[in-house]
Amino acid sequence: MGTPKQGHTKSRRNRRRWNLALNPPSLIACAHCKKLVLPHRVCVACGYYAGTEVVDTLKKLSKKERKKKEREESLKKASQAR
Repeated sequence: MGTPKQGHTKSRRNRRRWNLALNPPSLIACAHCKKLVLPHRVCVACGYYAGTEVVDTLKKLSKKERKKKEREESLKKASQAR
């Protein structure tokens, strides 16, 4: 295989590579807990997708952690009702 007789300039190389740059992920706020998540994915924090609970996140927690989380959610709902 032959080798090129002349190299490409830096600007020509960079013009070729301009679309290789990484873009930041587009995140949306979860409708239930307002944390940032990737679109069309189940929220890791609360387990909700499209307004319905898909994954029971409390099932994985110990009894003490579960009680604490349920209390926080009830206080959050009470403050929103006011």
